[in-house]
Amino acid sequence: MLNRLQRDIPYRFGQVKLLMAAMTHSSYANEQQDGAEHNERLEFLGDAVLELCISEELYRRFPGTREGELTAMRSRLVNQDTLAVLARKIGLDENIILGKGEEAQGGRERDSLLSDALEALLGAIFLDGGFEAARAVVQRLFEENWPERESRPKSKDGKSRLQEVTQQLFKARPVYSLIGSEGPEHDKVFRVRLELPEGTVFIAEGSSVKRAEQAAAHAALARLEAGMERN
Repeated sequence: MLNRLQRDIPYRFGQVKLLMAAMTHSSYANEQQDGAEHNERLEFLGDAVLELCISEELYRRFPGTREGELTAMRSRLVNQDTLAVLARKIGLDENIILGKGEEAQGGRERDSLLSDALEALLGAIFLDGGFEAARAVVQRLFEENWPERESRPKSKDGKSRLQEVTQQLFKARPVYSLIGSEGPEHDKVFRVRLELPEGTVFIAEGSSVKRAEQAAAHAALARLEAGMERN
């Protein structure tokens, strides 16, 4: 069965003992009581190898994309559910070597166990064939999972964007204060004062304090961004 696994990856091990270790769960090693090697150390290594392979590929595929969005894209790819699906696709659920107790408890079907086994397999490939071999396997495993195009992050609200701009321009934050409200409780209008770090003041109204603050922030943003464009 290990020959079939190597064919399905596809990768042919020079050191088959590494593949055996990757497929050996700690429950089996513990039952043997002979110091048999299991896959936890390889899982640790494979986790890092996988993250680097995915990060490099996303960096290459999406030039100009910000770090935060690349991180989000990587998280959508490298998670337990996705890894377990890929593990089953190449037959790790059939090849993993479990102890009798783990087998009886349905360990062969557990996503966490299978995702760990896939990471261990990648760690073994890295040790056997180097980073290029591991990267080639990762690219083939994830060939149907890569995002087809760059997914844009949701635009920030006015207050968040204004805070970014004022930090950039003045190294300080804007200050909001409620200066009044009027009208009946069911139809109250709130008035907010916004002061920029350099002293410019904006007044805005809204049906809630939050909406009034957003309105003031948008007014301030329009002024500041217009100035930035002129400069």
